[in-house]
Amino acid sequence: MAATSGAVLNGLGSSFLCGGKRSQTLLSAAVGARSVGGAAGPRKVITMAAAQAKKSWLPGVRGGGNLVDPEWLDGSLPGDYGFDPLGLGKDPAFLKWYREAELIHGRWAMAAVLGIFVGQAWSGIPWFEAGAAPGAVAPFSFGTLLGTQLLLMGWVESKRWVDFFDPDSQSVEWATPWSKTAENFANSTGEQGYPGGKFFDPLGLAGTIKDGVYIPDVEKLERLKLAEIKHARIAMLAMLIFYFEAGQGKTPLGALGL
Repeated sequence: MAATSGAVLNGLGSSFLCGGKRSQTLLSAAVGARSVGGAAGPRKVITMAAAQAKKSWLPGVRGGGNLVDPEWLDGSLPGDYGFDPLGLGKDPAFLKWYREAELIHGRWAMAAVLGIFVGQAWSGIPWFEAGAAPGAVAPFSFGTLLGTQLLLMGWVESKRWVDFFDPDSQSVEWATPWSKTAENFANSTGEQGYPGGKFFDPLGLAGTIKDGVYIPDVEKLERLKLAEIKHARIAMLAMLIFYFEAGQGKTPLGALGL
């Protein structure tokens, strides 16, 4: 029985089918223990909670002749399905930065997708022509607008960059001159990229405010982190499609026949 079960497990091969090396090891041990217990003495029924296999999507690291989950993707990150075929996250520092970059780009993409649909539905103007008025006299030159944009975005991004490498270093009065208190912009969850608090979570979706203090709800926060990264990835793919459509002079609503 044990030999047969082991052969079946080995025949499954890829972790894409049976959930990774750790899951195969656990499953093999469980099957082996069951067969040995059945051969010796009276039969006993033992109920055990099976470990939930880590979900994998197209593992791309070769190990032992099979494609397996990268060892640096252990499931601790929200939305981790073992996908890193280029090995970009081998270095823990790079992995942390790539997750931060994915979050920021995903959030911008979600805002952009919503703006594209609402803007065109409201005005009828394609998103790639927004603000274009050939007959109007622009109050500012293109260089002035570009310089202002780069200056403002650069200032905000520099703050985020510094805070990434030195957490909470920007939660001081001089770093938030527009706020009466720097605590409004402090990281209330203790997790990089998820500040929470009264300013970033005003509706209390991932925590509650008690006596003026924001208290994060770990269970809600984990659920929302997974939902956010899923929507962020879909939004980034949607923006890529929108760019291809714009190159052909089409809009998302136009492609849908609306």
